Amino acid sequence: MFFEMFKDFFKNRNLKRLKDERFKFLFEADVSGEYVVFDTETTGLNPKKDEILSIGAVKIKDNKILTSQTFEVFINNSCEISSESTKIHGIRKIDLVDAKTTLEAIPEFLEFIGSRPLVGYYLEFDIAMINKYIKPMYGITLPNQQIEISEIYYNQKIKFIPQGNIDLRFDTILENCLVPNMGTHNAVNDAIMTGLIYLKLTQGKNNER
Repeated sequence: MFFEMFKDFFKNRNLKRLKDERFKFLFEADVSGEYVVFDTETTGLNPKKDEILSIGAVKIKDNKILTSQTFEVFINNSCEISSESTKIHGIRKIDLVDAKTTLEAIPEFLEFIGSRPLVGYYLEFDIAMINKYIKPMYGITLPNQQIEISEIYYNQKIKFIPQGNIDLRFDTILENCLVPNMGTHNAVNDAIMTGLIYLKLTQGKNNER
């Protein structure tokens, strides 16, 4: 009860800071019955100085990945892309010449997610990267419910290994959940694999709302 009041207080305070009424839908109750799994590829791991290079997302409904409803956008920015990060995501500066600007890409992403709950692997980082853009643009941070798959995985494993160390690496979770590795590391593929992990962990019940 207290937690819900606390959550509502911060959501309302966030809403009051909204500078663009077009995005008020983010604060509405979700009636779609869908979840959005998303991932970002970035120039680094510091939301304060690094930039988003691409966003990939996919919807889940009725315990199914809606592969026909994926979202992918590449973003051109002024930040340099280190060779270390390129080794991970394969994105080079030249690949972004015809990519969209932040002002084009971020609103499209917000339209795609709506007020649906967001699912991800180390989602806190991806949320922080999105908030980096929408806070100066629209005055808010993402108000959507957040569901972290590594937390669900940890909570299930710790029941059986109470004194043990739980390996929370993505590839380990992928393997233990018997989800096939799609190989190519990009935001959309990562989102789909994360969605499959989520469905495995919740046994198809979507009981995290």
